[in-house]
Amino acid sequence: MVFEGGEGCGKSTQAALLADRLGAVLTREPGATEVGERIRALVLDPASADLDARAEALLLTAARAQHVAEVIRPALERGRHVVSDRFTGSLLAYQGYGRGLPLGDLRSLSDFATDGLDADLVVLLDLPPAVAAERRGAEPDRLEAAGDAFHERVRHGFAALAATEPGRWAVVDAGGSPGEVAARVWAVAESRLHLSHR
Repeated sequence: MVFEGGEGCGKSTQAALLADRLGAVLTREPGATEVGERIRALVLDPASADLDARAEALLLTAARAQHVAEVIRPALERGRHVVSDRFTGSLLAYQGYGRGLPLGDLRSLSDFATDGLDADLVVLLDLPPAVAAERRGAEPDRLEAAGDAFHERVRHGFAALAATEPGRWAVVDAGGSPGEVAARVWAVAESRLHLSHR
């Protein structure tokens, strides 16, 4: 299961709460591996302001390939649930809709990186960028500081992705307290994944 959404929508909090409830492996992108964390630091560093959009996409995809090989696939092979804070949807929303790169190219790149692996359920935590901005820290990272227009395009991109695959994506209102959002998330996860009550 994957959590997607814009900056400050509560993905990390909700992913941790659900993983704890399920006893699942909790992971994130970019990151989760030594290689992934080094790429994360580079991509989010404000000093990387001149990073080309294609280079950014390739770096993030490299982190994803390592993530799948080192964390996700081994966990699934052991029969574990996996909850990830971001996955393939973020590449399409940020680098596709946000940066303007061709969606078809990004899909092919991501499919190559994951060897065709994708999430059973994607929960999109939706929150207006203006509200999300109030939740973020005083020192934004490179993506957080990308500007209002960029974040609106990303939000639109996520909505478009969810609308295209309603059977696999679920849109959840990310407004309210963490507990309120967690209850909405659990209702969706329980229904879509046929989980027993925990």
